[in-house]
Parts: sequence; C-alpha cells; structure tokens
Amino acid sequence: MRYNPKFALDDLAEMRRIVEENPFATMISDTPDGLVASHYAMMLDPERDDLTIIAHVGRPDEQLHGLGQRELLVVFAGPHGYISPGWYGDGTQVPTWNFTAVHLAGVPEILSAEENLRALDGLVHHFERHRPEPRLLWSPPNDPVAIERLEKGTVGFRLTPARVSAKRKLSQNKPPEVVETIIAELAGDGPFAHPQLAAEMRRVHPAAGE
Repeated sequence: MRYNPKFALDDLAEMRRIVEENPFATMISDTPDGLVASHYAMMLDPERDDLTIIAHVGRPDEQLHGLGQRELLVVFAGPHGYISPGWYGDGTQVPTWNFTAVHLAGVPEILSAEENLRALDGLVHHFERHRPEPRLLWSPPNDPVAIERLEKGTVGFRLTPARVSAKRKLSQNKPPEVVETIIAELAGDGPFAHPQLAAEMRRVHPAAGE
C-alpha cells in the first residue's frame, strides 16, 4: 500500500484487533508461474503478542504458493465502503472509498504434523467458542481416524511478518462536521449504510461531533 501519513496505522493493538475481527484473509505469492492468490481463515498466534499468524492451506495449495520457499503476502481487510460526495456539502468533491487494511509479509514456517493438528484444533475452537454448544475438532462424530485424515490433507504454517503495512482511510482529512455527516449516513438506512464502517470511523473520530 502507498504510505500516507494521514492514514497510516502503526498501533500494534489496533492492527491485532483488525486481524482478530477480520480473519478471512487473502494470501498472495509471486511464483515462477506468476502471481497466485488464495483465501483462508487465519488467526493470531495465541502464544505471541505480536502480529504472528497461524493458518493452514488445503493440499495442494502449498505447492501452488511454494509455501515456505518464498515471501508470502497476507492481506486482512477490515470494514470498507463507499463514501458519497453528496455527504460533503457544497463545493467540488469526488466520491471515495473508506477502508481499513493490514498487510503482513514474510517467509512462512511450515508446521510439523503435530503442530498442524494443534493449529487446526485451535482454529476450530477460536471460531466455535462463541456457540453455546461448540463443535470442536475432537467432538463426535469426529474420531481419531477422521481427524488424522483431515490433518494429512492440510499444511499448517506460522508467519512472523518481516514487513508490516497498515492503513485506515476513514476521512481523517475531513472537518469534524463532515465526519459526523458521513458517520450518520453510514449508521443510517440509506443505500450505502454500513454500521460496521460507521463504528470503525467512530474509533478514529470519537469526539468529532463535540
């Protein structure tokens, strides 16, 4: 992403929050056969307090990406949406798109079969923990044979990023009254309503209307 100091995000806690809340990521590799992109759910490594992520791919995607052999770019996209120039008031204006994004780049570490199994278990628990009766990896009707077959069909990896790029373009270049109008439109029921984006903007502009 192009660096712009107005929209740069360098707060580790906020970047971790965006990854945590938007786990379905795009992973991109530059291979000898050209660019390759895949989409997988990922999670922060629960044993780390940085931006290290854990995930797995289904075979043979690890060969498609050359996983572990070259740099991998992983993109987490947060809330995003259209911003109409009609919300800016008078004057010459153009539409734009507000968004949040975190890019993590590095060479991933391939997990052993045992580590991959723990990662699969952790990923299932990570998402099922919100259900009153979670269906965990080892929950019936799954049995050891089925789980072993599942593990063999996947390749787990851990990525500790060597490069991080994060951005939140949320109308930081607009005056407070315009920001309030945008938030109100996004929080409303119009054709471009987006409550999650409105909430994300409120994190950046907590006192815009005061």
